[in-house]
Amino acid sequence: MISKAHIIKRFIGYVTIDTESDPNSSTTPSTKKQWDLANTLAEELKQIGMTDVSIDNNAYIMATLPSNVEHEVPTIGFISHFDTSPDFTGANVKPQIIENYNGEDIILNEAENIVLSPDYFEDLLLYKGQTLITTDGTTLLGADDKAGICEIVSAMEYLIKHPEIKHGEIRVGFTPDEEIGRGAHKFDVEKFGADWAYTMDGSQIGELEYENFNAASAVVKVKGKIVHPGYAKDKMVNSMYIATEFINSIPRLETPERTEGYQGFFHLHDIKGEVEETTLHYIIRDHDKEHFEARKEVMVKLTNELNRQYGREVITIEIKDQYYNMREKIEPVMHIVNIAEEAMKQLDIEPLIKAIRGGTDGSQLSYMGLPCPNIFAGGHNFHGRYEYVPVESMIKATEVICKIAELTALKHSK
Repeated sequence: MISKAHIIKRFIGYVTIDTESDPNSSTTPSTKKQWDLANTLAEELKQIGMTDVSIDNNAYIMATLPSNVEHEVPTIGFISHFDTSPDFTGANVKPQIIENYNGEDIILNEAENIVLSPDYFEDLLLYKGQTLITTDGTTLLGADDKAGICEIVSAMEYLIKHPEIKHGEIRVGFTPDEEIGRGAHKFDVEKFGADWAYTMDGSQIGELEYENFNAASAVVKVKGKIVHPGYAKDKMVNSMYIATEFINSIPRLETPERTEGYQGFFHLHDIKGEVEETTLHYIIRDHDKEHFEARKEVMVKLTNELNRQYGREVITIEIKDQYYNMREKIEPVMHIVNIAEEAMKQLDIEPLIKAIRGGTDGSQLSYMGLPCPNIFAGGHNFHGRYEYVPVESMIKATEVICKIAELTALKHSK
């Protein structure tokens, strides 16, 4: 039985170490403080009895749990990231433990009147009677993805202490900078040496995902002309007005706040403007590859149309692909998803197989030759003050890891 108190202690130990990443940094990891947890994790893996523990110059951590069976079993891996999102501060995290949650409002911060309410976050009601770990309302929690790390370390420790559970070789990997899209960039797939792996980076208990968005970024630059406003007649060109034309020409119903499921979107997430120049930063997302390409073409055509309208190049656009839907790489090896699904069912967890409305290290790793579906880690409301995680979900995720290892060995025993 996985110890509840042990899981709580380990998780709180991780989240109280600030590991916020920085998209404006060119180093790996992007912040020096990520080393604080990285070095702690490397030492902890040695202490629990893992072998081949390594941490490279970019803070990528790998370790091995050797096989305890004589027959040949594929090497499987489990991967999580230790950085937290720069969307909201991860400094001075003060976790709160809510025992036997009663289904009512949780006062995160009385002084600032910050309340975690099931009236708004309905998923809370799924966890009545359970133990929740929340923030104090002033920081994020860091369950994304320190819950995943906690579960992987706890599962390895449990398997080491219970050799009666038979398994093949297991590799674990912990990465920096996932939250800024670089988690897999310097991951050495060949060194990792697994036949396939699972990222423990999902949300609600039961989530099992092998589809994600195709993703691109778009930088739109609009050029204007600054002239003294008193003498600007037929001379001034205000780039902000042209930028507004561009923005208003993008389908308004195809934005994150208006879409769900398999629906893609255009997301304007940053504007910096003045008369002389305005820059728009977009992200483009779609699960369907053809629709993804069509969305990029919409933005290119709009750029060209506005340039024709103004009779010169007033807009330039630079589109860069970021990652692709891992479904293409997972479907040929669907048995790896089936094993995870069976593991959940044997543990009385209802599998929730759905597409990720976002990205994951697993997407990039799948295209790097390491097929890598995503499994729940248990947290909710990531990247903000209302983040929380049920301890029972973390325990179940830990059990899923152990069960996947056991089933993989069993299925290759003949």
